[in-house]
Amino acid sequence: MNYKFAWELTRDSYEARPIRLGLDRVRRALLAMELIRPTTVSIVVAGTNGKGSVCAMLDAILSAAGYRVGRYTSPHLVSFRERILLGGRPVSNEILDAAFAVVRSADCEDSLTSFEADTLAALWCFERETLDAIVLEVGMGGRLDAVNAFDADCAIV
Repeated sequence: MNYKFAWELTRDSYEARPIRLGLDRVRRALLAMELIRPTTVSIVVAGTNGKGSVCAMLDAILSAAGYRVGRYTSPHLVSFRERILLGGRPVSNEILDAAFAVVRSADCEDSLTSFEADTLAALWCFERETLDAIVLEVGMGGRLDAVNAFDADCAIV
């Protein structure tokens, strides 16, 4: 069966869009989604190389200390669901369906890039879970990356 989940169809519609740096679109969508700031401790990891490894190590350290962690990284190796981990497990298809439906409704101008939509979906997923910390990997946008649409509690470069 070649069934595609709703989140895959929504995400595919964002995939062909070019990178457009800036935080205004994401901030407008965050407001529309009522996600002003994560309610848990947030850690942002930026830099040229090793971001994914640092995020994985932070997740492992915090989890070993008994904290429940949400982690957002990119790219994925096998499945998009690997990008959004909740307590060490990939997010479910059903949660992603709901997340991308909310992102699509918040994208009033139909102008978000795929990474912006992915980031917003991850933040929506994290907000609905009982997490002690979230670890977010900055993408290629650097300081104008969608992950930086809010101030993190800790930044690692």
